[in-house]
Amino acid sequence: MARFVRFDRFGGPEVFHLVEGDIPVPGHDEVRVRVLVAGLNPVDHKLAASPEALASFGRDVPSGNGNDFAGVVDGLGSGVQGFATGDHVYGGHRFHAQADFLIAPAGILHHVPDGLTIEQAGALDIAGRAAIASVDAVGVQRSDTVLVSAAAGGVGVLAAQLARRRGAVVLGTAGAANQEFLHGLGIIPVQYGDGLRERVLEAAPGGITAVIDTHGRPTLELARDLGVAPERVNTIADRPFAAEHGFGGVGGQAATQTELAQLGRWIAEGEIVLPIDSVWPLERVVDAYRHLIDGHVRGKVVLVTS
Repeated sequence: MARFVRFDRFGGPEVFHLVEGDIPVPGHDEVRVRVLVAGLNPVDHKLAASPEALASFGRDVPSGNGNDFAGVVDGLGSGVQGFATGDHVYGGHRFHAQADFLIAPAGILHHVPDGLTIEQAGALDIAGRAAIASVDAVGVQRSDTVLVSAAAGGVGVLAAQLARRRGAVVLGTAGAANQEFLHGLGIIPVQYGDGLRERVLEAAPGGITAVIDTHGRPTLELARDLGVAPERVNTIADRPFAAEHGFGGVGGQAATQTELAQLGRWIAEGEIVLPIDSVWPLERVVDAYRHLIDGHVRGKVVLVTS
């Protein structure tokens, strides 16, 4: 038997619970993964809170939960090439990740490179793809000064470092506890809250040329007030406001599996940092989401199955 996180009604984190079921069997070109780590993302609890949001993915309750995972290949269906039992792999498979076992199409799996921890691998898919797509969407170049909101969070910390990797000057908004952390990554930290506009202009007297928003409307309003060209603003947090003002709303679906694998290698090599905020046992899934929703996390929150 295996455990699976499910929700059969809509609401807050309290709707998540464990059920037991048979260990699934892989079909043609499918791989069974014994999950070791499953990463949490804000979109998970948003889907569990909204019938409309869940329906946009063609699903209804009862539903599985989670997208990001890493684990060990436990079984192979017919036709699978490039993987063997015992391989450590990672990927993203929405509504299936938070479980002891999952079945995944072979094409979405990546081998875990040496140097990438299993926790980092299990937290990488959504945040990594969103960061890659956001940096591409605003066309970050060496001549840019880029503002990244929530720059210590899962998407923000990766986007800020990817922008730095392109040679841009990067400002990152964060709370007081994460100012020194961002500074250590070569990111100019700016504390959010009242007076943000003044602090940004003080840190970047030449102005901001691009904005990557992972937090929501206040950052987009600031981008508008600073006169940043709309095509150089992208958000994953408030697409209605973005559409109203001509900003971009490109998400992780625009990133390729090849780009994700390269990001994984950069993290493994220490070129980019992906911090793990906290690790929770699978049976404490409710507490883990409450911690995530409370905010002020540094990097990623993950579940472990044992």
